[in-house]
Amino acid sequence: MPVRRTFSVFLLICCAGSAEEDHLARLHQHKVTAKHSPAPEPGAENELIPSLVDGLDSPEDWYGKKRPELVKLWTQILGKLEPDARDRHWFGDIRKAVIRDRRELEKYTRLEVDLPIEKDFYQHHLLLLPKNQGSGPFPAVVCWTSTTPDYTAPEQWWGGWLAAHGYVVLTSWSFIRHYRDDTNYASGAAEKVYERFGHWLGLGKMVDDARREAEYLRSLKQVDAGRLGFIGFSLGAKAAVYVAAFATEFKATVALDPHIAVNGSSNWYEPWYLDWLRPFPDIPTPQHTVLSLLNPNPARPGFEHDHHEVMALTAPRAFLLIGGSQSEDRGGDSDDLESWGYVNRAREVYQLLGVPERIQYVSTNNGHKAAGPAIDPAWQEFFERWLKETPIR
Repeated sequence: MPVRRTFSVFLLICCAGSAEEDHLARLHQHKVTAKHSPAPEPGAENELIPSLVDGLDSPEDWYGKKRPELVKLWTQILGKLEPDARDRHWFGDIRKAVIRDRRELEKYTRLEVDLPIEKDFYQHHLLLLPKNQGSGPFPAVVCWTSTTPDYTAPEQWWGGWLAAHGYVVLTSWSFIRHYRDDTNYASGAAEKVYERFGHWLGLGKMVDDARREAEYLRSLKQVDAGRLGFIGFSLGAKAAVYVAAFATEFKATVALDPHIAVNGSSNWYEPWYLDWLRPFPDIPTPQHTVLSLLNPNPARPGFEHDHHEVMALTAPRAFLLIGGSQSEDRGGDSDDLESWGYVNRAREVYQLLGVPERIQYVSTNNGHKAAGPAIDPAWQEFFERWLKETPIR
């Protein structure tokens, strides 16, 4: 069965909902079940996620009013979206790659490549170049791994299929998996960013790293610079949410089980992600933190600001969220039925802009996994549609 037909049937099943509830109408916040959340927020699940289109009558209202407010807020949260003038000396020519190995496989050429993300930090990557499919230029997809396997794992999950179907692929991992002096999320990678660059949250640094990878891909003759995609699983999916919003080079992004609610069952509060409790350096008081920005009214259950805002900032570019659970929240890592509300609120912005089909949520029972019988046709069809059939320019 062709990829398009398989996915269309599956999406129809997912979106049909049950007789009890139409998932496309869900607008409530996620129940907070993360055991170590600094904000347990009892009763959050009874509160509606705030709308982003109330009072907006046109796309001009979104671009002229609401969107700039959200960009300002989330830039303040992240610290910065890119290196500032004082940081620039740490960054050189990303094209000065070091090729460590080259293998000719049946359907693609496989290169082990180290890229100078910073002048004194070369990050490991795999570069997969299609074979016997013409000279290109091809669309390209950056693929980030999760917390446990290394940077080569996406070759098996997605990269092999993509390269065999005419995509250039660059597999990698977040700096919190492998950073300067071999540090990681548990051994000080986030602190090294603070020491060198000041207030720059882990997710903000991940956005810029992905942009550096995009810059490298655009330098390759095999790549169509206008057709770049990004996919990540778990940790990589958390990065994907922010890459989609703030790295406009990427026209189509897949976040595979990030657990989209900022305060649901996952650990967005950790120092290497959003660092909720660290005082801001410009106002060094415990009251001025990421948590205070996300939840300016702690007397009200639930957060005033959440990831529906970040997803909406991706519009009009394409975004696909894939969840691994079709249950109500069980306190696990997977996006579940309660994730619908955030997608539905973001979709209201896409609807205002006239492109509601460019944001999708595919709910599966495949579990917290990077690949599966329902997962694979979803991301495959998504990239085929938005990077090949009807590419977003």
